[in-house]
Amino acid sequence: MVKSSVKNQVFPTNGEVVQTYDALNPERIGERIDAADSAYADWRSVTMDERGAYLQEAAAILERNKERYSGLMALEMGKPIRDGRAEIEKCALLCRHVAESAAEMLAPEIVPTDARKSFVAFQPLGVVFGVMPWNYPFWQVFRFAAPSLMAGNAVLLKHASNVPGCSLAIEALMHDAGFPPTLFQSLLVSSEQVQAVIDHPSVKAVALTGSKAAGQAVAAHAGRRIKKTVLELGGSDPYLILEDADLDLAVDACAAGRLLNSGQSCIAAKRLIVAAVVKEDFEQRLMKKIKSVKMGDPFDEATEIGPLARNDLRDILHRQVRKSIEHGARCLLGGEVPDGKGYFYPPTLLTDVRPGMPAFDEETFGPVASVISATDEQDAILLANNTNFGLGAAVFTRDIKRGEHIAAEELEAGNCFVNAFVKSDPRLPFGGIKGSGYGRELSHYGIKSFVNIKTVYVA
Repeated sequence: MVKSSVKNQVFPTNGEVVQTYDALNPERIGERIDAADSAYADWRSVTMDERGAYLQEAAAILERNKERYSGLMALEMGKPIRDGRAEIEKCALLCRHVAESAAEMLAPEIVPTDARKSFVAFQPLGVVFGVMPWNYPFWQVFRFAAPSLMAGNAVLLKHASNVPGCSLAIEALMHDAGFPPTLFQSLLVSSEQVQAVIDHPSVKAVALTGSKAAGQAVAAHAGRRIKKTVLELGGSDPYLILEDADLDLAVDACAAGRLLNSGQSCIAAKRLIVAAVVKEDFEQRLMKKIKSVKMGDPFDEATEIGPLARNDLRDILHRQVRKSIEHGARCLLGGEVPDGKGYFYPPTLLTDVRPGMPAFDEETFGPVASVISATDEQDAILLANNTNFGLGAAVFTRDIKRGEHIAAEELEAGNCFVNAFVKSDPRLPFGGIKGSGYGRELSHYGIKSFVNIKTVYVA
């Protein structure tokens, strides 16, 4: 039968096609899901120790092949090679943490009642379907897959169409680690075929990391089938730099938080809300910091900013920058598409950004930092919360109690940091609110996202 090809694998550094992959024949999708369900029937009875041993081996394989995997990410989506190495190392750390902690996190919880015995048990659901993005091609997959497998589920992966090599590499890695071949499968299917996978009765839940539009479509379809979803969507993270902030610390954190992964991160530092009395000083320091960042070939060890993953993403980002300037923002640095091959966009600093501008209202997925002036603390908090997103937020102040109060009580986001840029940690839950999604990944909250939380009552 004729197969339709998925999107060509394109090297973002020069725009050239590297390889073309064939999509999974639609008639085979059901067969793959049935095979995953059969594998799950056996896997759910495998001991935690045995599951953990496979995951520990996956961590070892990740570390042994770190150079190959980081090179694959550089090739497919332009990630600087040193960022790729860090991503692989974090995946290995996650695998080990989950392997060592899952038994405790999923241990039955005794609840005293008037029964002879009552407790909460945690049992797997079945086949979990993951729809994953390209910006962290390994981390995003392991973040949902490792806990799901340790909980006793089977996993199907639909990765972004521009990282098919990463998708297949992860599948091979998991099989080499000892997981049954049909327990973890990479499905090279199109976005249009996602609904068919969700429709299959053996698919019990869906995890999606991606855009708000993708989340809405998947959640609506899964909801009609009464299937659980966990959504991690976009963000427009505010960073509050108060009048008493350590500006050197704040600048370093904001630059790192904005430019990491070439700015292509849901939890990047996108809206820098600065107390008016320190705004000019902060801007000058940040501009100096950003100017020193090296943009170039992702395979170059010195490169800190690579190309954006696709040309259409660069076009969208540039339109957001130009439209914000048309509405009154000032561009202090960057803001122009460079000549030459590849999907590069320079580190860009906008100031005088206000609500109503794309740089304030929308998610800017690239190395564009937006400075917003705040009159005082309450104004900064109001500006921070004036968004449809709610993924991450940070506050910078020398008064730790003040910062902790703002982070814990005032900011509307799922991950709030004090004097540090927002990042995920296997030990802490990760997820958002509002337009940034719902549900949690990582920690004991994440591993319980795809289990049956069962009450057992013995009279």
